[in-house]
Amino acid sequence: MELRELGGTGLRVSPVGFGASPLGNVFGDIPRDVARATVRRALDLGINFFDTSPYYGGTVSESVLGDSLRFAAVPRDSFVIATKCGRYKEGFDFSAGRVTRSIDESLARLGLEYVDILHCHDIEFTNLDQIVNETIPALLKIKESGKARFIGITGLPLSIFTYVLDRVPPGSIDLILSYCHYGINDTALVNLLPYLESKGVGVISASPLAMGLLMDNGPPDWHPAPEELK
Repeated sequence: MELRELGGTGLRVSPVGFGASPLGNVFGDIPRDVARATVRRALDLGINFFDTSPYYGGTVSESVLGDSLRFAAVPRDSFVIATKCGRYKEGFDFSAGRVTRSIDESLARLGLEYVDILHCHDIEFTNLDQIVNETIPALLKIKESGKARFIGITGLPLSIFTYVLDRVPPGSIDLILSYCHYGINDTALVNLLPYLESKGVGVISASPLAMGLLMDNGPPDWHPAPEELK
């Protein structure tokens, strides 16, 4: 499979990544043998980019993804893995202390010494000034420690990205992850690309099927779309 450089990170990733929220049983129960086989099949097809979070399934996604990668017995440098911090089953906590503990917890569940990318997860649910003044400086310290190679921010409203990127020192944030804004029903992310390029920030477009909205089976019950759109 073709590999593409992700922003200015130097990471070379498959154009299609493996979103591991389903491994946390977010869309239905996934038996462990099925999870392992799915990750193995993805690797065999050339997918080398995996994305997870402690929020997905209340830490289950990270644990199952880590187990599946160990079961696949592939070299660490053959895959790129991203996880997140700040959003948990218990709620949101973007404090410096919590995100610093969070990376250690994630690494333990994944069975890794470092992640390639650590994102602040869904930052629109907190005061964005906290992200600028407290969370990003904490993540930069994590980056300096070697526990995460690059850092990013994620969320649904596109306006959050410009707010934060305009207020942090240049180069502080390597990547953004935007979801549900680049698919057949919504292409709003395209309008933001020139700005992100000017900031030297790489772009990950997640959930092209709009969190299940565009799947044959329809979206899950928790989907936030209006009923008429579902």
